[in-house]
Amino acid sequence: MSELFDLTGKVAIVTGAVGLLGREHSACLAEAGANVVVVDQQQAACDALAHELEVKYGQISFGMAADITDRESLSGLRDAVLSRFDRIDVLVNNAALDDKVAPGANGRDRTRFEDYPLEAFRRSLDVNVTGTFLSCQILGSPLAQRGTGSIINLASTYGLVAPDQRLYRGPDGTQQFYKSPAYPTGKAAVIGLTRFLAAYWGPSGVRVNALCPGGVFADQPRHFVEAYQSRTPLGRMAAAGDYRGALVFLASDASSYMNGAALVVDGGFTVW
Repeated sequence: MSELFDLTGKVAIVTGAVGLLGREHSACLAEAGANVVVVDQQQAACDALAHELEVKYGQISFGMAADITDRESLSGLRDAVLSRFDRIDVLVNNAALDDKVAPGANGRDRTRFEDYPLEAFRRSLDVNVTGTFLSCQILGSPLAQRGTGSIINLASTYGLVAPDQRLYRGPDGTQQFYKSPAYPTGKAAVIGLTRFLAAYWGPSGVRVNALCPGGVFADQPRHFVEAYQSRTPLGRMAAAGDYRGALVFLASDASSYMNGAALVVDGGFTVW
């Protein structure tokens, strides 16, 4: 059974790698034996995480800054990885933008749908949808050319269900913030793109699946955490490490007959 989850000798690229979940994704792949390419916006942060992975897990790792919305930047990343390893086996499209919109002038709440800025909507879709598209197109194509590999697109429970705006109300009952329309729209699009690519590249031997995580505890306000926990059957938010098993499962031969799926790991949040 352990051989099914073994990634020894595989080369895995993780975008958005230095963030909260990106670090966990990178670590679990390295622990499973993969050589991990750490990708994010800042080179110094990528280098530091790559060094940390090498020291802790003993696998070859290197970091490279890249902009997932820029074709030339991703092409340079692809060429660097192929030059060093001559292959790509796993692509984890984790980089994303969960935008925060500040209140506007005259007390208008720009987080409300009626006043949500068009530029914020476009920016979110550019990163979360176009960025995933370009990463799949440029970094995923070598997998199809080799006829094997796994692509994992990070979606969200909010790609499956609408945001529960009640979670963002303050203790006094006032709506302090609205979850944006851009984030769930983008994550739903990621699931649609995942299914397209699963059908398109499946005959080439490449599996493409989406991972839909629930909310992760990251020192949010107490009232939000309590509201989220009360809405989740398991009674808690996720810890950052709760997705390690699911990610290694999707990356490895343990999921060899899984293609085009949206794997939901959310403590039961979407059952209600």
